[in-house]
Amino acid sequence: MKIKAISIRLASVLFVLAMLISISTEGFAQNVMSTVPPKRDEQVTYKNYRTWPYSTWAFRNIGAPLHVVMVPRAGEIYRYPERIDPAIGSLEVKDAAGKVRTVDQILQENHADGFLVLKDGAIVFEKYFNGLTKDYRHIWFSATKSLTSAAFGILVAQGKVNLNDSPAKYIPELKGSAFERVTIQNVLNHSSALAIKENYTDPNSDFVRYYGPALGLAFFPGAQDVQPDETEIYGIHDFVAKFVKPDPNVKPGEEFDYNSTNTDMLGWLLARVAGMTVDQFVYKHIWSKLETEHDAAWVVDRAYMVTAGGGFASTLRDAARFGDMILHRGKFRGKQILPADWIDQTIRITAKDKQKMANNEKYQNDPYVAYKNMWWILDETKGEYMAVGIHGQVIYINHDAGVVIPFFSSQPGASAAGNKHFWSKIHACRAIADKLK
Repeated sequence: MKIKAISIRLASVLFVLAMLISISTEGFAQNVMSTVPPKRDEQVTYKNYRTWPYSTWAFRNIGAPLHVVMVPRAGEIYRYPERIDPAIGSLEVKDAAGKVRTVDQILQENHADGFLVLKDGAIVFEKYFNGLTKDYRHIWFSATKSLTSAAFGILVAQGKVNLNDSPAKYIPELKGSAFERVTIQNVLNHSSALAIKENYTDPNSDFVRYYGPALGLAFFPGAQDVQPDETEIYGIHDFVAKFVKPDPNVKPGEEFDYNSTNTDMLGWLLARVAGMTVDQFVYKHIWSKLETEHDAAWVVDRAYMVTAGGGFASTLRDAARFGDMILHRGKFRGKQILPADWIDQTIRITAKDKQKMANNEKYQNDPYVAYKNMWWILDETKGEYMAVGIHGQVIYINHDAGVVIPFFSSQPGASAAGNKHFWSKIHACRAIADKLK
């Protein structure tokens, strides 16, 4: 794959250095973008926007380092009543290291940017850090996958797609690709048996060299200046159709292997069947009906198509609205926005679903029981599950307790697997839900 004006070797070295730096929180100025003009060591760039502490500014101003399109709000604004309970902040919880901490301490010590608890239709707890406020948007990263899946359920309920079909039935460009042999349900469950792996640290990985630049989410010297006629893999749709290969040693549906290309493919399928872009569909069928306080934004790839698996951005209160709708089986303030049965299907998991999660070594030390329809399941009997994005973005749902807890973060480490900052905040969510039940 030849890309003009790009040195693969130099880019690989730079990428690895950036990733290694992002793991540490030492040696950086705590202030970011604090002067006019910014000091050199405080300057946020496309290259460092995911590196702490630059991320504390970038994640709430994501349209600066990345390209975004608007997802407008519409109609009247509904403002949740506030019945703040300060005792929630004093609730004692064991963090991921086993230390007893209060909720307030967990948030302060684990890179939280914003944390909100919604109970019985009211905000009972709300805290912000690192310059975030109730009026700033913050990127969801891969929590976006759950939004895309939720929207896709509308097409399923309308009978426009069959989950047992191959995506290639609807998108002829996928003929001969890795996605021709899978079902749409395989895609939704990230059980597509793909050869490509989600890898952020290997400088020679396909993710670093091709996928990240195509997504428009990963720095690669010169990549954003490449023109469509200079590379075969320009946007994410090119990557899905022309680059992703099947794993010949795995049968689709047999293994859970989290892979963002599944959601890129699902977004393409949604757009093709619906006859409009993903952001337009979400605006028309979801965002315009949630009586949100603010417009949302959506990061676009190099071809300016929305990144269905990781680019949505909203305020925390508006993220709570989405979670509130999921909690109430697709209803928001009495209006049915999403099909109730589609919401219910998320926690209809099988023994095989559980076994696939148990067999994945990456998550064996985490309390997930399954992954279904692009949601992470903690306890299907309680209706406890969540949307999750890198660097600590979560929309936590607990049907049994009637609680929704969205939170945003700027954690230095990307992955949630085994991440003490991430799981400390989840422990806080579960303890709060138990208290408020």
